[in-house]
Amino acid sequence: MTRLPVLALVGRPNVGKSTLFNRLTRSRAALVADVPGLTRDRQYGRGRLGEVPFIVIDSGGFEPVAKTGIAAVMARQTRQAVIEADVVVLVVDGREGLSARDQEIATELRRTARRVVLAVNKTEGMPREQVAAEFHALGLGTPHAISSAHGDGVRELLDIALAPSGAAAQAGDGRPAQAEAVGTGGVAPGAADGAAPAGPRRVKVAVVGRPNVGKSTLINTLLGEERLIAFDQPGTTRDAVAIDFDHAGRPYTLIDTAGLRRRARVTETVEKFSIVKTLQAIEDCHVCVLLLDACAQVTDQDATIAGYILEAGRALVVAVNKWDLADAGTREQVRADFDRRLHFLRFAKLHFISAREGRGVGALMRSVDAAYAAAVGKLSTPRLTRALREAVERQPPPRRGLSRPKLRYAHQGGQNPPIVVIHGSTLENVPEAYRRYLESWFRERFGLSGTPLRIEFRSAANPYAPRD
Repeated sequence: MTRLPVLALVGRPNVGKSTLFNRLTRSRAALVADVPGLTRDRQYGRGRLGEVPFIVIDSGGFEPVAKTGIAAVMARQTRQAVIEADVVVLVVDGREGLSARDQEIATELRRTARRVVLAVNKTEGMPREQVAAEFHALGLGTPHAISSAHGDGVRELLDIALAPSGAAAQAGDGRPAQAEAVGTGGVAPGAADGAAPAGPRRVKVAVVGRPNVGKSTLINTLLGEERLIAFDQPGTTRDAVAIDFDHAGRPYTLIDTAGLRRRARVTETVEKFSIVKTLQAIEDCHVCVLLLDACAQVTDQDATIAGYILEAGRALVVAVNKWDLADAGTREQVRADFDRRLHFLRFAKLHFISAREGRGVGALMRSVDAAYAAAVGKLSTPRLTRALREAVERQPPPRRGLSRPKLRYAHQGGQNPPIVVIHGSTLENVPEAYRRYLESWFRERFGLSGTPLRIEFRSAANPYAPRD
């Protein structure tokens, strides 16, 4: 299989790299706002220029001289993108002009990048040649004036970046296809390189929780590399980052999400967008891993996040992270808090893990598999009906007035989450407690661990009722 050419978008903060990424992938995968330093983790996507598919990497604002703090961690992420890329597109801001940071980045790219193409962004409504002129000083060849927001000059930029003498020729250079093994982020329509091979369905797993509980660390441990920025600072992850990987022979897409805080504490526009992306990730995934912190109390916010997952009907696995840092008293308190505040999640498997040390991660993934299987499994009508009759024989629904609801047969009405539709008469009189009894009964009979289960009642029309 021919390896796809890889383009990495590099530049200082707020020059429009994520806007260009979204245009190249024809998606909204990258979070975009007029805020410096918004992107932090590497984001991967696919694009297509005519018949030539390619992979594009979005990177955070690059500070080559940073030695400490989150800027240094972001710089490591950018350097990894440069290593993986056949062509680096250095994006600069045509409205602000040439800066000392641009010169620092250009100096490093001349040493480390295989090939560099210079893109002068935000030039809409400006004389292009005049705006681009000063960037010749970077010594990276001809500057190409573009507008990521409007698409001006982007096609010409791609023609040069993917020219046969450049990235397309290097695609067969025998290097390992590092970028193809990782997440695609947003995928352009029709961007796949040929038909997808037959095989197991890729399971989308979203890791969610409050800030600083170790979501990025858990994903890095599963991947076996520092793919995401894991920094001891709440709110490090701002975007939802999707990463493809294989575990025990099965394909997955892991989705790292921004930490969800209480609404009253959310004041920044960027954080509000991050919350939207997290909620979208919950809706789009197959299984959620709700991550709790063993060193902090189980809070109402944890229960709120769990409520989002249940409302979306997603399969669920709960993991208490940093278990290695908790003493015996704290561990007992966490268990008691879970039983008190999250008792409605008893259908989900509970794991005590250390993402940093990798303890319990294998068992966690086995529970993810089991939850996914339960969520998408097919339940036959004869088996459901037999289970329904057994439940009614064991405990009939209570009378209401002169009649008792009659539950006749059941069938499956949907998957992920499983929906059991029960047909009969006067089912509108079935109380909520009996619905919960049936839910528990079906869950036990069919081994539906790790997934919400919904019961729907449909009463047959009364043939003797008066007609209009």
